[in-house]
Amino acid sequence: MTLDDIVRQAKAKYGASPTTTLSFDESTGQLPIELFITDEHSEHFLSLKTSGDTDRGLLTGLMALGSIPCLLIALWQLAIGNYEGACNGLIVAVPLIVTPFLWETFRRLPLPIIFNRRTREIYYDNNGTLYHAPWDGLKALTCEFQIIGPYTAGMTNASLEILVHQFGNTESALMISLGTPMGKTLDMQKGFWEYIRSYMNNGPWFDENGNPSDSDRFVKTQLASNLRQSGFLGHTRKVIAEKKAAANGKNYLSGIDVAMLLGNLFFHPSSLIQDFTYKIAKRRSRIRWPKIVLERLRGDGPATRLIDLEKEAKP
Repeated sequence: MTLDDIVRQAKAKYGASPTTTLSFDESTGQLPIELFITDEHSEHFLSLKTSGDTDRGLLTGLMALGSIPCLLIALWQLAIGNYEGACNGLIVAVPLIVTPFLWETFRRLPLPIIFNRRTREIYYDNNGTLYHAPWDGLKALTCEFQIIGPYTAGMTNASLEILVHQFGNTESALMISLGTPMGKTLDMQKGFWEYIRSYMNNGPWFDENGNPSDSDRFVKTQLASNLRQSGFLGHTRKVIAEKKAAANGKNYLSGIDVAMLLGNLFFHPSSLIQDFTYKIAKRRSRIRWPKIVLERLRGDGPATRLIDLEKEAKP
């Protein structure tokens, strides 16, 4: 599949909306920006979420929160020497936590799209089939379009897609989306492409202009906006502290601030359990990558690209 074929497919998909081709080695003119889909940003690879399964662990967290009364009753019964009552409380509480935890951690979590700096290539899993693409020479297509619903005004959306081909079968290719296009603008997608470009070409750490940097300050600032559930309490407290400083401590709290603070305090234990469950599920899912990918994600792993292995395998 050539780039012209990709453009024709994009026109068929998005109609008359103009498409823009982005290159791995050409600036888009936008500053790098992260669009809340980075799963992991490390020294050796950048992984992007591929689906809306980021709420993994929510059920476990809520069920654990619901089991607190049973646990308290069990402790009370234990304190007064009623061991049978304590056991009954645990019999109810433990399955409420363990059952959803096992279900959510053992159920497959969709694998992310991985940009490997060491080997300068991209990995993608499609239902157990490995697809990849070399970074050098990579092109991306972006297209801005509008969706108009019967009850809403027009909503601007913009796609960002790259071409990958099946490992060992160059005739089989896929266009994959780097995040959902919903609510994105063309400039936002160009900025995200600059974030990827900065990582692959200048990273792993870079400044607000995408230039190489010895500090990870800018990257951490970008990733700080991509909050996990357990981070909302700290974010709310930070917002309240900023309002207090701006108002010199006078009349800085609103009803919404109080409601958000109390709500986040109440659900914080549940959020911690949710994040822990997601972390375990992600760790278990990572082993589903083929060995040739896992060893290249290591800092001391092979530096050969998959496309080089394909060339060597040709008779």
